[in-house]
Amino acid sequence: MTGSAHTQAFAPPPAITDGRPLLLGLSREELTETITGLGEPAFRAKQLWHWIYDRGETDFAQMTSLSKGFREKLAERFEVGRPGVKLHQESSDGTQKWLLRFPDGQEVESVHIPESDRGTLCVSSQVGCTLTCRFCHTGTQRLVRNLSATEIVGQVILAKDSFDEWPASREGRQITNLVMMGMGEPLYNFDNVAKALKIIMDGEGLGISKRKITLSTAGVVPMMKRCGEELGVNLAVSLHAVNDEIRDHIVPINKKYPIAELLQACRDYPGIHNARRITFEYVMLKDVNDSDADARQLIRILKDIPAKVNLIPFNPWPGVQFECSTSERINRFADILAAGNLSAPVRQPRGQDILAACGQLKSESQRLKKTERDAALAAAAVPAET
Repeated sequence: MTGSAHTQAFAPPPAITDGRPLLLGLSREELTETITGLGEPAFRAKQLWHWIYDRGETDFAQMTSLSKGFREKLAERFEVGRPGVKLHQESSDGTQKWLLRFPDGQEVESVHIPESDRGTLCVSSQVGCTLTCRFCHTGTQRLVRNLSATEIVGQVILAKDSFDEWPASREGRQITNLVMMGMGEPLYNFDNVAKALKIIMDGEGLGISKRKITLSTAGVVPMMKRCGEELGVNLAVSLHAVNDEIRDHIVPINKKYPIAELLQACRDYPGIHNARRITFEYVMLKDVNDSDADARQLIRILKDIPAKVNLIPFNPWPGVQFECSTSERINRFADILAAGNLSAPVRQPRGQDILAACGQLKSESQRLKKTERDAALAAAAVPAET
């Protein structure tokens, strides 16, 4: 739909109350162990993996390459699993946003951004965020909990359902790229993120190449090398300032891992070279980080790192104290970087009319008391993961 924003509300999904565990989000090894535990041969797990991740099937009865007895056994004991959609919005520019609700009542947002040559899905890793970046709407929502691998993979599966994009290997896909840039800091939930991305990258399932996946971090320095070694995905770093004084204020994690340490971790990131550069995200804040001097300093501090810079016009949200730099100032900043041989495209804001643009995601989830959360999870038959 184009021309105006479109919103569709859904009733919250019912809780899963019959005790059947979900198969979505299990690793290959876990799925094989589960299936052999039923007395079935291991190759059945490979067939089931194909049906879940390549065909997108949720009804065991339709998995016709499996024996009837095995299908009945699966239906008695398991569900494939899907997140519930509480709200689906489509922007006037074609951007789509889903507010997903999980069985314990917690919610996150994910976004699809269509472009002429690709379609990028922005995926969340946490409910809320612990980083409190001053310009980020998500940062005003305290961290509620980490997402499980099931919940991370579920965002991709749900988007593919929405676009009727099965089998996963079909031509003309609207989801070609994936960015871990939604709600939360991915490297503070690394185990679940890594498990999910390995499922997403599996060539016999969803098959999104690691070259098409970018993980964004505000600078959790100790985890960056491990991310490169174990996942090999592209890295984006939320830099947003060229000195510690300003970055301490707008990206508070800088007080723990200052710019010098962060940039050294970037130099050490496995696999970077001129053809596979690190992306530095730089939100343009009026009279904060957008001067000519800032641009020249950015060139200096990135000179020995294979890098490109994404200049992001600030996307406002209700109650924020910052303003976006003028278009003239942003273009001047970009020109200085280009003259210094630093690639610096200006990101076109997308989905602003539905608060789906960079830094605008937020849900109404609140941290529950442990007793409340345990009760909700028990009722939903979902294992507690933090």
